[in-house]
Amino acid sequence: MLHLSILLWLPAALGLVALLVPARSARWVGLLGAALALALSIVLVLDFDASGAPFQHVTDTAWISALGVRYQLAITGLNVWLVLLTTVGFTFTAAWIAFSDLGVHERAKHVVLHLGIAQSAVLGALLAQDLILFVAFFDLMLIPFFFLTAQFGNGDRVPATIKMIVYTLVGSLLMLVAAIAVGVLATPSGESVSYNLAEIAQRGVPEGSQGWLFACFAAAFLVKMPAFPIHGWLADGYRAMPLPILAVFSGVLSKIAVYGFLQVAIPLLPQGTADLRWIVLIMAVVSILYASTLAFTTFNARLVLAYSSIAQLGFITLGVLSLRPDAASGSLLQSVNHGVAVFGAFLAVAILSRRAGGSEDLRDFGGAATKAPIFAVFFVIVSYAVLAMPGTANFVGEFLILRGAWEGAAPALAIVASIGVALAAVYALRLFIRSSHNRVAPTLEPREGSRVELALMAVPVLLIVALAVHPQQTVDAADHATSRAVQAAAVSVGPEHVQKIVESDPEVRGIVPPSVFSESDPGRVSAAAGGAGAAGGGATGGAGEPAIDPNTGQPVDPGAVQVDPSTGQPVDPGAVQVDPSTGGEGGTIEINPETGQPVDPSTPNEGAGR
Repeated sequence: MLHLSILLWLPAALGLVALLVPARSARWVGLLGAALALALSIVLVLDFDASGAPFQHVTDTAWISALGVRYQLAITGLNVWLVLLTTVGFTFTAAWIAFSDLGVHERAKHVVLHLGIAQSAVLGALLAQDLILFVAFFDLMLIPFFFLTAQFGNGDRVPATIKMIVYTLVGSLLMLVAAIAVGVLATPSGESVSYNLAEIAQRGVPEGSQGWLFACFAAAFLVKMPAFPIHGWLADGYRAMPLPILAVFSGVLSKIAVYGFLQVAIPLLPQGTADLRWIVLIMAVVSILYASTLAFTTFNARLVLAYSSIAQLGFITLGVLSLRPDAASGSLLQSVNHGVAVFGAFLAVAILSRRAGGSEDLRDFGGAATKAPIFAVFFVIVSYAVLAMPGTANFVGEFLILRGAWEGAAPALAIVASIGVALAAVYALRLFIRSSHNRVAPTLEPREGSRVELALMAVPVLLIVALAVHPQQTVDAADHATSRAVQAAAVSVGPEHVQKIVESDPEVRGIVPPSVFSESDPGRVSAAAGGAGAAGGGATGGAGEPAIDPNTGQPVDPGAVQVDPSTGQPVDPGAVQVDPSTGGEGGTIEINPETGQPVDPSTPNEGAGR
């Protein structure tokens, strides 16, 4: 069995090794670390059993015992393909840097070190099964990009970095507070605090606190994506960041926020998700329309891709918060698709910018189709993936998302969001046509890409084609995991929502708790399935549901021995139960106040006339 700590810490370890070699050799050490991590992630994907245990290749060690924090890592259906995307993205960036000016920079060692730490942090956030460990890696992964932007960025890089720090720091603080509160509130009286994600979900967080906790997590994730209207750092940050760094930042890091919803916010806070999901859904749809409009009105090629990323992440968020397994699986597929397409798109912009003397203005591009036909072919494939052309896996992902929004949220929401599909065609084709079919600009150097450029460009192109041929592989891996992630929140939404999910995918019955279904008609969801009782937070169960102990929030075992709370001793089920408060009303036994013994109903009551 592959120990996940090897995969996790290998990039950071090679980044430290790069400090010990000459500056011009550091790039190859960084590329070696990323490539080895890629090889290990491929082994994990090939070894993953979608129908097997939910947690595979588990690593579990005590970390901070006094606080109940453990070093817990695992491969699941939610993270297995995102781990592969991460290693592909960082290997792609490391190779790009190795053949660019950053690779021969006098401080190239620092570039390699920061990238190695960033990759280990991203992998840690994906693999972590402890909430505090997830928060630690989630915050750590942003820090290297602050340094990379401030030290090696373009233009007003320092103000842009400060703005990124302010936005993300506020979100991170909110998430840290929420994470600590979740662990404490979910701990039953007398038991030790645990931040294990599965254990917290089983214990349950009090429903009265779930709303504000979900809001804190959602704010942290939406800032990181980002989503409208908390995207103020994006334009300055994307303009300042070096393109090789920006490719992995946009293609990989934004997906960790999506993963955070599925791994943390939704399964741990089902009632809070059900209560507030419409706010996030509306933000997602507004992000799609707003960002798409900006993407086809700007002339900065870098910003076209930046705003298109906001729009695509709006689609992904829409699928996740639809609270349907098929839509959530589509969101994970679309996360992988978008990441791969972004790698190729930012490389294309870099190639075009180099031909145009460093300009990234679309009006300075043109003529690539006639002067660089191989590059143009690669670029059109990437453009088709960005606009989700039928025949690409991006189309499959968007179809699953819009179908889930139609059935899981509201048809009107899906219709409005589908306008973003048409707008994507506008900005993606505009980017391609401006660069490939316009008149050759006077400042443009018309020539084919170099062998290195074309070889790098071929990587995302081949991945786009592979995903288009067989997108089901990603969906299958995520299917059961997404069902488990959204089922509690889906039940909290209401029985009709669960019924639609079961009717569209009967296999979900194996994931949803049996108590959700009607005893008289096992094919139907019980009318009492929605709300507190179904979510595990009610005091008693509904029809066909187990009773819930209000002190612990856990189901009561009907075969357990009942304990007298006044004596702490087991109650004999054959003994006569005495109710001194009612004195025999409602079928209870009347008690003699002088002896404290049950009164035989056949004997005359001497005190009746008093």
